[in-house]
Amino acid sequence: MLKNKGKLILRIFIVLVLIGVLGIAAVAGINGIVIGTASGRILSPQEAAELADVDCILVLGAGLKDAETPSDMLKDRLDVGIELYKRGVAPKILLSGDNGQVEHNEIHVMLNYAKNAGVQDEDIFCDHAGFSTYDSMHRAGSIFEIERAVVVTQQYH
Repeated sequence: MLKNKGKLILRIFIVLVLIGVLGIAAVAGINGIVIGTASGRILSPQEAAELADVDCILVLGAGLKDAETPSDMLKDRLDVGIELYKRGVAPKILLSGDNGQVEHNEIHVMLNYAKNAGVQDEDIFCDHAGFSTYDSMHRAGSIFEIERAVVVTQQYH
């Protein structure tokens, strides 16, 4: 009886290890496909500055430190978006972030940051329902009628 229990535990362990290895392989494979597909579309700020006919610069939200301060990641995105705006890559900036809670309003922080950096009020548009990257992309096209945008994010994204 004890011998059979040991074999059963060993089989369960082997199955769990195989499932784990297959899961890791699947994630790595999907990640490789995404990286391969997107690699030609990731531009440096210098490369983005050479683009023509861009409707807007889309800055995706990335969290807050507190009610008035962007996270380091969001600050980085805002700085690049503002740099591209000042270089004339596009005439408008679309800020897209989470505004779903009173205590977490990315748009408020992003808007103040862009204004304080010298972006003109009439050149800033805000997507208050950018709860996810998918939402931001979908709404950029369907609500804001953007046809060609430079999306500002980090390379991992």
